[in-house]
Amino acid sequence: MDAEQDWCLRCGAGAPGSLQADSHHWRSIAAVLSAVALLVAGAAVAAYAALSKSSTKPRRAVATLAQAPAVPSAPGAAAPPPPTTPATPTPATPKLGAPAAPLVPLAKTPKIPLTGAATKTPASKTPATTTPAASGTTTTPTASTKTSTGSGSNTSAEKQPAALVLDTNAASTYNPSSYPASNFGDPSLAIDGETSTAWTAKVDPSVAPRMAEGILIDLKTAQRLSALVLTTSTPGMTVQVYGSASHAAPSSITDPAWVRLSGVLVDKKRSLRVPLAQSKHAFRFVSLWISAAPASAVGTPARPGHVSVNELELFPPR
Repeated sequence: MDAEQDWCLRCGAGAPGSLQADSHHWRSIAAVLSAVALLVAGAAVAAYAALSKSSTKPRRAVATLAQAPAVPSAPGAAAPPPPTTPATPTPATPKLGAPAAPLVPLAKTPKIPLTGAATKTPASKTPATTTPAASGTTTTPTASTKTSTGSGSNTSAEKQPAALVLDTNAASTYNPSSYPASNFGDPSLAIDGETSTAWTAKVDPSVAPRMAEGILIDLKTAQRLSALVLTTSTPGMTVQVYGSASHAAPSSITDPAWVRLSGVLVDKKRSLRVPLAQSKHAFRFVSLWISAAPASAVGTPARPGHVSVNELELFPPR
């Protein structure tokens, strides 16, 4: 090429340092860089594909079985076959996009009772049995009686037979000294079952505290007795119990037809239980004899005092 020419007129090559030569040089560099970029991109795609393939492949679980020690066999016996290892099933690989299988709930673990725990054994109830009464016999129901604290009374409550049921007209005023009837109250109030009502007897101030009257009980028929219970709102009276088997009540307390069933007692409390003697004998009439009034019941001639018997009960033997 001449000095003024920038490229060859035959082959088209540019002169050194010309614009065409520089453009050809940069074109070669760009081609090399493009080839390197393509190689890097291809390597990246291959690596991603390899990683994706290895992540979807499941791992196989390998079970290790312990081998039992060989048992020596007798001479001439056939050797046992070698143990076989069971094939481990390969879990199925879930497909992408397939619906997940529903979870199966785990079975509840049964509760195991603790050893030595205390257990309650239900108490067995034995039904109460009743023995029928013998033919031709009758039984008397029992009832709990009051604890008496006076002289001659029991010191502990115990079950006693029920009190005798008295007629409404069984009680009367026993008045052998013929005091005025106005000195006494209604005797039926002493056997009406109410301790708020009472038979009363006036105390004569001229002879107080001495008294000579009482209550007479007519049982209509002779009956055996074991105790008498006296309830009074004027404690401190001196009393005694008599019994008679006569067809009529004796006219005087000194009549020999009367039998002493108790000693002379002072009812220090409101309730007094008097055990009666002669419980093997039957009596029709019973008299509660009052021989002295308490000091608190002694009044004045203008306002005389009185004694009271609120309730009187008789009990048969057991």
